[in-house]
Amino acid sequence: MALVNLRIGDTTYDLACRDGGEARLEQAAALIDERWDVARRAAGAGGANRAMLLAALMVADALIDARNAPPPETPEGVALDRLSERLESIAAALEQTLPSA
Repeated sequence: MALVNLRIGDTTYDLACRDGGEARLEQAAALIDERWDVARRAAGAGGANRAMLLAALMVADALIDARNAPPPETPEGVALDRLSERLESIAAALEQTLPSA
């Protein structure tokens, strides 16, 4: 087990994680810390627990946006789209030149 020291806002947390998971845990904490100031202001007198909830909800909101975003275009996808358009064009041209039955 590894021990990771995380800082979110003005608070430091010592958390255990499996060996090799330190960087991932630090990245996760950084996502919350990036939103900490906004969450703290929004929580007002609600305290650190409410601010932590709001920061976590902001991260979850970003995750939902990422899940709902269209997948990035890949070179293969672009090539397949072009090939599909070309095949449809050829099929349409053949339909126009063939005698009707």
